[in-house]
Amino acid sequence: MGVGSGRLYAAVAAGGFRRYATYRAATAAGVFTNTVFGLILVYTYLALWEERPHLGGYDQAQAVTFVWLGQALLAALAIGGGGMENELMERIRTGDIAVDLYRPADLQLWWLAADVGRAVFQLLGRGVVPFVFGALLFPVALPREVSAWALFLVAVALAMLVGFALRYLVALSAFWLMDGTGVAHMAWIAGLFCSGMLLPLNVFPGALGEVVRVLPWSSLLQGPADVLLGEADPVGVFVFQASWAVALLALGRLVQSVATRRVVVQGG
Repeated sequence: MGVGSGRLYAAVAAGGFRRYATYRAATAAGVFTNTVFGLILVYTYLALWEERPHLGGYDQAQAVTFVWLGQALLAALAIGGGGMENELMERIRTGDIAVDLYRPADLQLWWLAADVGRAVFQLLGRGVVPFVFGALLFPVALPREVSAWALFLVAVALAMLVGFALRYLVALSAFWLMDGTGVAHMAWIAGLFCSGMLLPLNVFPGALGEVVRVLPWSSLLQGPADVLLGEADPVGVFVFQASWAVALLALGRLVQSVATRRVVVQGG
């Protein structure tokens, strides 16, 4: 990718950031919603950890921290939807995707750049306030070292790539289904369950726990949380996330190629 292309995708990312920054009322509502759901989950976790003080290898403060991390990353990673997939599916359904294919830019990289801009805004605009609120109101387990926070941000960046790659595949299903809403809903449910949004994945017992921890969704929340909490080797987490990101982006590229030929054959 040349300098000119790099500037193009940087401009697309900046445009994605500015676009979501204009929705101030929606952002405020999102902050309020995340905070309320965070409170509900925290009190649920407190009751659960009161009975099982070291459930999943976490103490109570770590469990509370996990909740607020989830609320901080929920919108940024679009774990429950709200990313680029709905817009892309709609453009496929209406045929506007043909315009996108004629752009002097790669389709996957264009949408990735736009989604990164959206994710960064959601992290700053919708994620920071609930996290700070939770950290001030409840006892949490946060590192003091700047290096630990830097490693956490690397894990979040890789999580953004994995999350985009998953949602891009979901969106591309609309080339065959025309209405990918059902696939999107199933993916959101899988994301909420398998990322750790409902419960940390290390709480899941036996074979179920082993399976969910190796699925790509565990890269979204469980991985970054364990890096911040000091419960996992950062390098191992990065390798796991990067492996899934490369595999899913490559699969997306392959599906995109097949779908593009389908559009050309149909005259779209």
